[in-house]
Amino acid sequence: MTAFGKLFRTTAFRLTLVYLLLFALFAASLLGYFAWNTRRLITDQITAGVSEEVGLLTGVFDRRGLRGLVFAIENRALRPGSNLYLVTTPAGLAVAGNVGSLQPGVMATTGWTETAYRRLDEQDKTDHRALVNVTALSNGFRLLIGRDLEERHRIFSVVASAAQWSLLIVVVLGLGGGVFVARRVLHRIDAMTGTTQRIMAGDLSGRLPVGRSGDELDRLAENLNAMLERIEALMNGLKEVSDNIAHDLKTPLTRLRNRAEEALAKSSNESEYRTALERTIEESDGLISTFNALLMIARAESGQARDNMTDFDAAEVAQGIHELYEPLAEDNGLTLSVQAQPAPLHGNRELISQALANLVENAIKYGQPKPAPQPLGADAAVAAETDKTILIEARREGDCAILAVVDHGGGIPEADRKHAIERFVRLEASRTLPGSGLGLSLASAVATLHGGDLALSDAHPGLRATLSIPARTGEGLAASTPDVQQNGA
Repeated sequence: MTAFGKLFRTTAFRLTLVYLLLFALFAASLLGYFAWNTRRLITDQITAGVSEEVGLLTGVFDRRGLRGLVFAIENRALRPGSNLYLVTTPAGLAVAGNVGSLQPGVMATTGWTETAYRRLDEQDKTDHRALVNVTALSNGFRLLIGRDLEERHRIFSVVASAAQWSLLIVVVLGLGGGVFVARRVLHRIDAMTGTTQRIMAGDLSGRLPVGRSGDELDRLAENLNAMLERIEALMNGLKEVSDNIAHDLKTPLTRLRNRAEEALAKSSNESEYRTALERTIEESDGLISTFNALLMIARAESGQARDNMTDFDAAEVAQGIHELYEPLAEDNGLTLSVQAQPAPLHGNRELISQALANLVENAIKYGQPKPAPQPLGADAAVAAETDKTILIEARREGDCAILAVVDHGGGIPEADRKHAIERFVRLEASRTLPGSGLGLSLASAVATLHGGDLALSDAHPGLRATLSIPARTGEGLAASTPDVQQNGA
């Protein structure tokens, strides 16, 4: 395709042509109206002047007769730039005037007529155009008075010539502007196309160029760059997940196979086989839990869970998780308590409950307080009890519903908090405990699905994990839900 053909096919050039056509039509209409109005104004001036002379000369004829009329016409016809005059007999013979010839039938009708004519004193045989008025006098005589239309034609020609040049200038400037705009837009589109081709070739780090004008192309490039950053992050996450699955699931699968082989090789009675099967089932349950967590994360990140969103109160979710995990916390020597206030939400209750449950499980698993010198006397028991408390919070804060879990364990160093949310990440302190490293990843994905986020902060000592989710804007649920405040013992 030639450069001109490519330029002509651009939307910017076509839009420029459309606007050029519309502007040319508007300009032509405006000039046409001006020309028509000028023509009408000149015609009105001619008819007014001729009508005035008709009145004067018919008055002369009434007072002084034909002789006086002829005398008056002869005097007027000798003036420079005079009107057209002609007096004819009932038989059509010219009596006086400066008109040499007219179109046939002009003198036969009275009133206004536009006709071709020729003056008596003209050597040129070219006919001219005039607007004339024929008046019937007494005794069958006729009086013609008219005005040459050369002035009207000359003004109209000037307007027409100006219109032609104006339209020509508009077309030239419009085409030039269209080519300039189209080339500028085409240059930017070509730059975007080159970047997208590199991205399609596998270079996900490519970004569309963004100018400084802030126009619609810049806004489009910014949005596409944000989308590309999201896609790159997802692809990197997919690669990391694939690598982590291959690495982290290889060990339990290998252990599962080795235990099966050991059972076949060494077990000699039903009790040993049963023990081996129970250990195999336990290992399989761990693998199934890992895959279920991965499926829930994928479901949250893909947005499929938006189809099951309903209105509910986050305080009820916190109460349910407290009742479910309170026995587990007690078995680990910890106290699980809840402080819940009405916090209406519109979201997927199942996923939010699972996210909060993951935070509570992590707190129970890693929330054991570090040994530290305690005060003597009664304060020592209170301090020890406080250190072993895990708190579940649910409240409304501004436009967000807050679900938080606070423990007093070892916490997570600030440098590792962002890394801890990634999939299959297990910090050194947690390597000796069972787990897959997906709990915080699922909680973060659920928060992102609902337009919120997961924040990890220091509880002095311990860790505060906070789910911040935009609250539902409805007063009905908030008004109908009573305040709940409960502390587990």
